[in-house]
Amino acid sequence: MTIVYGTLFSVQFNSLPPIKPVTKTTFPYLPSSTLHCSNKRDFPLPAVSSIPYPSINEDYLQSQFSGHGVTFSDIGDSCVVRMGLENGSVATLMLPSGLITSYKAPMWHGSTLELLHTSVSEVESGGAVIQGGVSLAFKCESEEKVSWSPSAWALHQVRGSPQEYTQVELISSNSEHMVEVKHIVTLQQDLLSSEIVISNSQPTSLCLRGSVISHLIVSTPEATYAVGLEGSDFFSRPPVWSNFSIIPPDFDKRKGLGSKNLWDPMAFRELLSGWGGVRDQNNADDVERIEKATDEELEGEEKENYKNLTEKMSRIYTSAPRNFTIIDRGRRNSIEVGRKGFNELYMFSPGSSYDWYGKFAYICIGQSALLEPIILQPNGEWRGGQQLENPNL
Repeated sequence: MTIVYGTLFSVQFNSLPPIKPVTKTTFPYLPSSTLHCSNKRDFPLPAVSSIPYPSINEDYLQSQFSGHGVTFSDIGDSCVVRMGLENGSVATLMLPSGLITSYKAPMWHGSTLELLHTSVSEVESGGAVIQGGVSLAFKCESEEKVSWSPSAWALHQVRGSPQEYTQVELISSNSEHMVEVKHIVTLQQDLLSSEIVISNSQPTSLCLRGSVISHLIVSTPEATYAVGLEGSDFFSRPPVWSNFSIIPPDFDKRKGLGSKNLWDPMAFRELLSGWGGVRDQNNADDVERIEKATDEELEGEEKENYKNLTEKMSRIYTSAPRNFTIIDRGRRNSIEVGRKGFNELYMFSPGSSYDWYGKFAYICIGQSALLEPIILQPNGEWRGGQQLENPNL
């Protein structure tokens, strides 16, 4: 197996009337009501290599959506979408997977710096598995226990201009077109934001679980700090395994990853089956390892305001502030992370026992609804979002 890590595709979407640029920290959303969501999650999804993605026509996309600071290029069966601004900010995503593979931001020293971490692994069949970046891992479950996860995305709208901002709107819906998910990606001069809009046209309520998962590249977790989480309550939980997650193979060997008292292995097995494109063949082994983990205190409160991420950790913060900062002393940069609509913050660090600037030199941040689901009423709409702001200009 050949593994390449670091920046992936550092390249840069029929139009409605133009809208005003998205401003910082503006993700209006509708509050959800408190209903019970079924714990049964037995709708396994195929691995990404077997998902029947629709074919991509680059010429059609160029003719219909080019401009606005957006360009398109083919790579295998996928299309690379490049969003670029005149100040040097560039973001790249792929269709139809919807994976954001790159965000290059201008720095104080005059050049640009990659802020996202991706990994490309060549498999025996000759294909490639792409992981990392920014992705959506959501499961939508109806009252009839029918589950669906957005995995194949189509381009719906392109807005903006390379002088101010550029915005790409992706859309995915279930086979009955009763559940629709929009992922609106906006690149501004100093931030990259993801807004998620989920619409429920069913006559019954919809239970939503999942996360916007971002892999932030760092020199090493040993030189990386999370600032602003002091006093936040958290639960230690197993890492989120989705098709785009990068998890070290020996991460589960540390003590305290799971507890049969606080994190039931069967519930974890069912949760694993719910993420879009999850690697189902690994589920049994993952659950068995977690069952063997040593029991530790899994609930706590963050004691440090300037938390060093050198140790292995996988946590869900339930009372974290809406905005906090990741500082990397090795790369001499920082990222301000913000969220709207989500009540939970997922944070994962592989620890510092791996090579600097290697495959596991990253921190994973997720704006989440994992412990407590979101209940979307019939004909309702929910909005949530994440922003990665570059304060280094």
